[in-house]
Amino acid sequence: MHKQIYVNLAVKDLKRSIAFFKALGFSFNPQFTNEQGACMVIGDNIYAMLLDTAFFQSFTTKAVCDTKEHTEALLCLSCDSRGEVD
Repeated sequence: MHKQIYVNLAVKDLKRSIAFFKALGFSFNPQFTNEQGACMVIGDNIYAMLLDTAFFQSFTTKAVCDTKEHTEALLCLSCDSRGEVD
């Protein structure tokens, strides 16, 4: 079995976040998508779980940071060319 990577991210507006990433060409796994979270497929074994902030908070006792004021994570994805980035 291949290892899988799930990056969990808190989002304030799930529907808007899904629309944004769909516009960038990402797809979502409907099996793990509902009104609380969405499983964005990044690669064969790489996923980003976009979680409503309240649902995200249920997984931790620590405060969810305000990303307008603090950095929550730095994530990088490889691309084959500059054109793919653009």
